[in-house]
Amino acid sequence: MKLTNAPAYHFLWRNGKDKMAFLSKEDSEVLKTEFEKLSSPVNLVYFTQKMACEYCEDTQRILEEVASLSDKIDLRVYNFTLDQDQSQKFGIEKIPATVVMGDKDFGIRFYGIPSGYEFTSLVEDILMIGKGESGLTEKTKTEIKELKTPLHFQVFVTPT
Repeated sequence: MKLTNAPAYHFLWRNGKDKMAFLSKEDSEVLKTEFEKLSSPVNLVYFTQKMACEYCEDTQRILEEVASLSDKIDLRVYNFTLDQDQSQKFGIEKIPATVVMGDKDFGIRFYGIPSGYEFTSLVEDILMIGKGESGLTEKTKTEIKELKTPLHFQVFVTPT
């Protein structure tokens, strides 16, 4: 599966001020087909605010486009400042922030705009949660179950 003119799920971020769709019609169709494979609902919980957040509006529009492609994807939007109870519940400390979860919160968080290769990660996480498949081998799953100390992983990406 491949989106038009780009590696898997990679799209070129366009300045959202022009209000055109972020995804082409062809890319939307590819994602719709992929999202048909979701067996469980996926919740996108988005934290934003109107002021002092350069990419919040564009991030919300991307998430709205993605959520519109499947009835299995639900988008909830919270104001980072006004909805402090939700921000604290999900451990959100900066914005824009997106939580990707199913019935259970697995701790998947995206900070910043999910464009370029980060969009690929967002789509893959939606598919992973919605299919209930981590992609890990049985050996790896067994080794993870043996861990006694909680781990916190962070991946930092810089646009190039």
